[in-house]
Parts: sequence; structure tokens; C-alpha cells
Amino acid sequence: MAHKAGFVNIIGNPNVGKSTIMNALVGEKISIITQKMQTTRHRIKGIVSGEDFQVVYSDTPGILKPNYKLQETMMKFVDSALIDADVILFVTDVIETPGKNPEYIEKVRKSNVPVIVLINKIDLSNQDAVMKLYNHWNEVFPGANVFPISAKEKFNIEPVFDRILELLPEAPPYFGKDELTDRNERFFLQEIIREKILLNYQKEIPYSVEVAVEEFKETDKIIHVSCVIYVERDSQKGIIIGHRGEMIKRVGTEARKDAEEFFNKKIFMELFVKVAKDWREKDKQLKNFGYE
Repeated sequence: MAHKAGFVNIIGNPNVGKSTIMNALVGEKISIITQKMQTTRHRIKGIVSGEDFQVVYSDTPGILKPNYKLQETMMKFVDSALIDADVILFVTDVIETPGKNPEYIEKVRKSNVPVIVLINKIDLSNQDAVMKLYNHWNEVFPGANVFPISAKEKFNIEPVFDRILELLPEAPPYFGKDELTDRNERFFLQEIIREKILLNYQKEIPYSVEVAVEEFKETDKIIHVSCVIYVERDSQKGIIIGHRGEMIKRVGTEARKDAEEFFNKKIFMELFVKVAKDWREKDKQLKNFGYE
């Protein structure tokens, strides 16, 4: 049997469950998940390999109209996902208004890439409402496959995977068969910490934060890490630290537990907070943080 391989890029509006779908398809937690918009900032690849196939999934930031340079870079990641895809997974859900961001829907339609539409979160709806959405998306993307799913409950995921395999071109693998992602350990540590910040802080704070791993030293039994949480203003630094350091201690404890599970090793973690004034608007800072 010929070997199949290709890039399956996941695109959709914020909060429709793209990262949950990515993790369900890969079978591992590759992308962080919260209820807040803009949780995903980068393109993150998850790789699934078998004897005669390799699927390279890409999770992407949610589609939005940029308000600052960081968001402009995030949308470049989304645009690039339209160019290099062999298959596009266009994700919507039962909550959002159908047809949101019509100009981007048109971009997907004109991409000449096979599209699979996923209507997520059907566990929050009823059969009649789901059928209306099913008919709507069949009209929007004629010839595309439309799958009602629940990524959270892992319902109807297997038929999506089967259809992806049918659509993939014949090609050799792009990555080693034992590779799970194209990202390094530091990236995942940063994302684990950023997830805890998204979950523990309100309003603008999580969106003003970036995390950098300054030190990552691994031995047979333990990983020593030193990380810096960057904020845009002095006032935000105080909020991140919290009264008597309680907030940053909570973030560190929660992140360490998740990191120990992810790396399957004990973690010694130090967290520091620094101000990088208006980093979301500065090209040099964005480049330093990996937004290119």
C-alpha cells in the first residue's frame, strides 16, 4: 500500500474548540485549552503516524481583526495555514452565529484545498438545531464533508480521521515516525505556564503576558527550570505577583504539577516577573518571543 502524508490545518473563529479537536485527533495534549479568546497564539503542529501514513495537524489562532502587532502576527499564522494545507478542517460550533467573519470563509472557499467542516459542541444542542447547521454548512461549502462532533466527549472523531486519510496525497513522511510535534520542550513549558495565567487572572492581564524559559537543565531524576513572565506595565507586575506572592505561587504550583505529568519527571521551577513595556507592539520583542 502506498504511503500517505500531508498537512491538515485547523482553522476557525475563537472559542469554537480548535485546540480540543487537535488534542483529540493527536491523542495527546499538544495545545493549551481555556475558555478565553486568543488562548492559541502560535501554529502548533501535532504529528500522528502509522505504518502507511503520517498526518501533520496544525492548530492555529482564532480568526480575528487585529488590534495590535501581536494579533497581526497571529493572523499571519492563520493565513499561512491556508497556503500550505493538504486538507483544511474548518471548525465552527453550535453556539456561534453561522457566517461570522464571512470574508475569511470566502478565503477558505477560494483556497482550492479540500475542506472538512466540523460542527463542534453538539452535546450542548439538540438534533433539530444541529441539522439546521449541517444544512447551512453544506450550502456554504458545497462538496465538503460536514461532521457534527463533540471534541470534549470525543464523539464522532474517528470518522473525521478516516476521511482525512482518504484525502491525503501519497507522499513520504515529513517527520520521524516517533515524533509527536515540531515544538521543543521549552515551548511546552512556556505554554503550560501561560495556560495557568489565563485561568487565574482576569481582564487584560493574560493577554499582556508572555513567558520565556531562561534555563532548562535536565538530569536523570529532575528538571530545573527558570522562567520569566513578561508583562507590559509595572502595575501588571504587582497583579501577577499578588499579595505576599500568593498569586505567582499558585501559578507556579499548578504549572509544576502539569509539567511533571507532561515530562514524567520531577520539576524544580522558579518564576520571575519582568516588565517589557508595550511588547505586543514592538517588532523586536515579538521576534524574540518567537512571533515571526
